[in-house]
Amino acid sequence: MNLPILSRRELLSQAGFGCGAIALGSLLNPETGNANSVVFDPSNPMRSRPSHFPGVRSVIWVVMNGGSSHIDTWDYKPELQKRDGQKLDGADAYTGFFKTSGKLMASPFRFKQHGQSGTWASEIFPHLSKHVDEMAFVHSCYSRSNNHSPALFEMNTGMNRMGFPCVGSWVTYGLGSENENLPAFVVMTDAQGRGLPKNKAQNWGSGFLPGVFQGTRVKEKGAPVENLLRLPHMTKERQRALLNAANKLNREHQKKFDSQADLDARIESLELAFRMQISAPDVMSVASESQQTQAMYGMEHPKAKHFGKQCLMARKLVESGVRFIQIYSGGIDNGNSWDGHHNIKENHGRFALEIDQGVAALITDLKRRGLLESTLIVCGGEFGRTSDSQGDGRGRDHNPNAFTWWFAGGGVKGGTHFGKTDEFGYKAIENRKHIHDLHATILHLCGMEHEDLTYRFNGRDFRLTDVEGKVIKEILI
Repeated sequence: MNLPILSRRELLSQAGFGCGAIALGSLLNPETGNANSVVFDPSNPMRSRPSHFPGVRSVIWVVMNGGSSHIDTWDYKPELQKRDGQKLDGADAYTGFFKTSGKLMASPFRFKQHGQSGTWASEIFPHLSKHVDEMAFVHSCYSRSNNHSPALFEMNTGMNRMGFPCVGSWVTYGLGSENENLPAFVVMTDAQGRGLPKNKAQNWGSGFLPGVFQGTRVKEKGAPVENLLRLPHMTKERQRALLNAANKLNREHQKKFDSQADLDARIESLELAFRMQISAPDVMSVASESQQTQAMYGMEHPKAKHFGKQCLMARKLVESGVRFIQIYSGGIDNGNSWDGHHNIKENHGRFALEIDQGVAALITDLKRRGLLESTLIVCGGEFGRTSDSQGDGRGRDHNPNAFTWWFAGGGVKGGTHFGKTDEFGYKAIENRKHIHDLHATILHLCGMEHEDLTYRFNGRDFRLTDVEGKVIKEILI
């Protein structure tokens, strides 16, 4: 057979069209050509998937919304106490978001050493300080955003702008769920009803990942989830029939428009809502818990009871196989969060009182039930606070250059301290760790290699840690 002889121009032209077709196919199919992407069935996207290596089963993240002060909580600075009111050399009046005095401000709280590790802890955490030997502290955290909205995006997604998946979405995308009757990713907002954090639901959004991986918010008052309880006139059988009819129409539509990947997520969300009406009411109620357990979580304390209830609910969700739980302390307004611009003593004293007993009880309860080894607890906010004062000398501004996060639970080496800030806690100076490093560590403790957890979007393989991030191995067992 005689093959046609192509000129160089014709060969390049035809080959070019072929490469273009391959590239177009890759763009239209987000999974094509991505060797490291998670393979999941769109009709059952929450199916439990194996991790890269052994890791924890669940994550509970307590968010100090507003930016708690590291130097008033876990990063004790004796020199700061000694030099109260003196000028802070090299201070940038606009390191934070508003103008600061440039004068050092001692912590208004007493510090004391606790545990065999001798960890210094502020007096505002009398319950949590009993658990310091089970907690690993990273004192050298930093971020790139000094305003709440972009900082919350960065804390949750690794990027300081909207449109990217949050940590909980990445974890559930990678691992799926162990309970098909409950959401894999649950979010609880401020227990006192002070509003959602800035950015609102975008903080737990799935970005460009399928919508089924976004967080489900549990409300602090009333029914925990909208339409959780079936209407009085609606029987289970009738609702099932209506859902079957809706699914049939959706599938017929999908045959004509098979490129609409979000439809699978929508169908699954309707099915999940139906299944939740059976399982969720009991899991999201603490009424069946003993009086002793409720008291341990602070539910008899007028200030601590609301957050304590959320911590107890988090334990029940972990027991039920929920993969990722995020609990926000603090609402949308500056004065109603850990954003202590005006009076750090009043602000942090109030919020610490609300969360201290509940989080400490959560550690105790998980441990005695044999669940702490399979659960990771993370506690941290979007940035720290400045060492110099603000306003009338009693507040602190935002400080993205230094803050502390702590970890506890499976795979964490308790009683450890990693990284260091300067003698006033103004900047991280030793073993500085960015949000990407913290995220890489969370994924590692979940049994996932952060560089291999990717998703192809618009022709590029994305990951939570972008092109950065190193696991903080020093705090791991």
